[in-house]
Amino acid sequence: MNDELESFIEAGKIAEKVLREIPHLVYDGQSLLDIAGTIEKIIIDNGAIPGFPVNLSVNQYAAHYTPSLDEKTVLNSEDVIKIDFGVSINGCVADQATTVDLSGKHELQVKAVRNALSSAVENIKPGAKVEEISKHIEDEIVKLGFKPISNLGGHMIKPYLLHAGIFVPNISNSNDPSSEYVFKEGDVFAIEPFATSGETGKVADTDKVEIFSLKQVRNVRLNASRKILAHILQKYSTLPFARRWLQQDFKSKVIVNAGLRELVRNDVLFKYPVLKDVDNQIITQAEVTSIVEKDGAKPIVPISLV
Repeated sequence: MNDELESFIEAGKIAEKVLREIPHLVYDGQSLLDIAGTIEKIIIDNGAIPGFPVNLSVNQYAAHYTPSLDEKTVLNSEDVIKIDFGVSINGCVADQATTVDLSGKHELQVKAVRNALSSAVENIKPGAKVEEISKHIEDEIVKLGFKPISNLGGHMIKPYLLHAGIFVPNISNSNDPSSEYVFKEGDVFAIEPFATSGETGKVADTDKVEIFSLKQVRNVRLNASRKILAHILQKYSTLPFARRWLQQDFKSKVIVNAGLRELVRNDVLFKYPVLKDVDNQIITQAEVTSIVEKDGAKPIVPISLV
């Protein structure tokens, strides 16, 4: 096995530790900032770095919601929370997500994405097409009365490229060019079903943005922006990072916010708006990273933990 795949496997071992801790971290009254900070600390304490900021998307929010440094949100007993996190070793990211339904009222919808995930991973093998896997995801979600999110899905992962060009839609017949991709031995994919109780089955951007990643290096005017860019290059490379991480590193919200504005304006950074169900309905999610082997796909964490 090559060093790259070994790094993914090692990242998976740490991701498994995080997944086993989640039941103790997520409860009524717990703050989002504490959950994110604790998960990121577990990753660092185990010799890795976060592959991206911990996403804590509650109820109708689907993805990209990471708490700000002054976040006051706490969970309540009716919430459904998606915990999406990444563990990076040498840029090889174990990308995992699970849903916790605090009330127990949405367990069928949680089951829908878990079934979809299991079915998809069981059917990935060299020679299978992405389109076939998308159909397994869609069928399992629809079977239980929910709708897959058509504009979200899984993705190929390569070192320092969390989304490496090949998309795995959560619906079949999506017309996405990636649907024709044929899985190959050695591929690494995060399979990521999302289900909604809404009618439309889509998410849309909101105005909230707390996550960014490097797009390209360009000259910028502000000295603060140049320092922030150098810091991003040295510490995060092309992996996503949180505004709050920079604010902690630079000890100034004003400087960081000004620098981020200029870097986004000059097309240096990608920004990741929080995504929300267009019908404002509950969304559930399950995700596991798998390595495609000769006879099938091997999840790098036990799929039962997701």
